[in-house]
Amino acid sequence: MTEFLAEYGLFLAKTLTWAAALLAVAAGLAAILRHARPGHGPDRLEVRNLNERYEQMADILNADLLSEEEFKRLRKQQKAEEKARRKAAKRGEPAPRPRIFTLSFDGDLAAHAVDSLREEISALLQVARDRDEVLLRLESEGGMVHAYGLAASQLQRIRGRGLKLTVAIDKVAASGGYMMACVADRILAAPFAIVGSIGVVAQLPNFHRVLKKHDIDVELHTAGEFKRTLTLFGENTEAGREKFREELEATHVLFKSFVSGNRPQLEIDRVATGEHWYGSQALELKLVDHLQTSDDYLLERKADADLYELSFKRRHPLSERLAQGLVRLGTGLRGGMEKALAP
Repeated sequence: MTEFLAEYGLFLAKTLTWAAALLAVAAGLAAILRHARPGHGPDRLEVRNLNERYEQMADILNADLLSEEEFKRLRKQQKAEEKARRKAAKRGEPAPRPRIFTLSFDGDLAAHAVDSLREEISALLQVARDRDEVLLRLESEGGMVHAYGLAASQLQRIRGRGLKLTVAIDKVAASGGYMMACVADRILAAPFAIVGSIGVVAQLPNFHRVLKKHDIDVELHTAGEFKRTLTLFGENTEAGREKFREELEATHVLFKSFVSGNRPQLEIDRVATGEHWYGSQALELKLVDHLQTSDDYLLERKADADLYELSFKRRHPLSERLAQGLVRLGTGLRGGMEKALAP
């Protein structure tokens, strides 16, 4: 009888465990489907007031550093100043403070961040006033010419509307990254930020000799003498190599022309060698205008401008969200089952 009860208890425990697991699966799938509905989680533009963020950070420190009486006096003074600003704004005096719209661009080889950048710029151009400014925090080692050409064109939209554009390079803006930066009215760089690399590079392996050694033929048919110049598997010719180098040089000429058109103060032949420099060196070469981090610039401007950080969040495809949800669900269930079935 005791053995029967023990076996029955074990059977009941396993049944309850599997029932709980099935309920968890059902709940997880319901959550995934709920988040996958067409109306859920659309693309959105997020706006954050940086003045408030900096003030909150300062308040946290002051609350610990100042005496209770000193902190109360400080808060009272801040409230009085804010009240005076609001009254002045209602009277229309003085003129509204300029606004600085802060954007971030973290570039990869294909400049995928341009998808969000174009949306952010389209949004701010609809509300910007004459005295407003755009600050772009730019980080990129460069990449595809056409992709970064589009990103630079997006920044030209800001200049085309007569708004001041400032680009801040905290780490690196090289090659295509500098193509974007040179559009700005003013370029800031941290002292050890990497700047420049105004050049063009391309490379590809060729497996023709390996394939020939193993008696493997590759056929490539084209219409047009230079439809293909260099290939991965075919036999490359000297004429094809020469045409490929010609195309690289033509791209470099366009790159140099674009940079010098936006920054005529540069000695373009001196800086368009493909080299890169650190911020302090780039300042001497006039690749940048001032040595300063983006953080210092924003803190410097918070006293006389309203600072807003814009970030466009794109909704991921349904298949990607389902896959991510299933992975999370599987991980959670595995951990739960391991705990439930552990001796």
